[in-house]
Amino acid sequence: MFVLELTYTAPIEAVDAVLEAHVAWLDEQYARGHFVASGRKNPRDGGVILAVAGDRARIEEIASTDPFVAAGVCAYRITEFYATKTAPELERYRETPD
Repeated sequence: MFVLELTYTAPIEAVDAVLEAHVAWLDEQYARGHFVASGRKNPRDGGVILAVAGDRARIEEIASTDPFVAAGVCAYRITEFYATKTAPELERYRETPD
């Protein structure tokens, strides 16, 4: 499992100009089963995505297709972790470290 932290690198007006495309991209990643949760940070200086994929390289590839990245309005910080404990609704994402 991965935490993707987005930090805006451009004025909010530039972010908002690409927001519709970013939301469509999010919807696509949810449909593909890659994303579990997402939302804006408070204060609004970026966002957070909880994601699943086979490996870090795949998550990096997915993040690189975000319209925010293409527009140069955000930077990603990706943290991998083992979800060894979850709420019952997320049980299918539980992992055991090697």
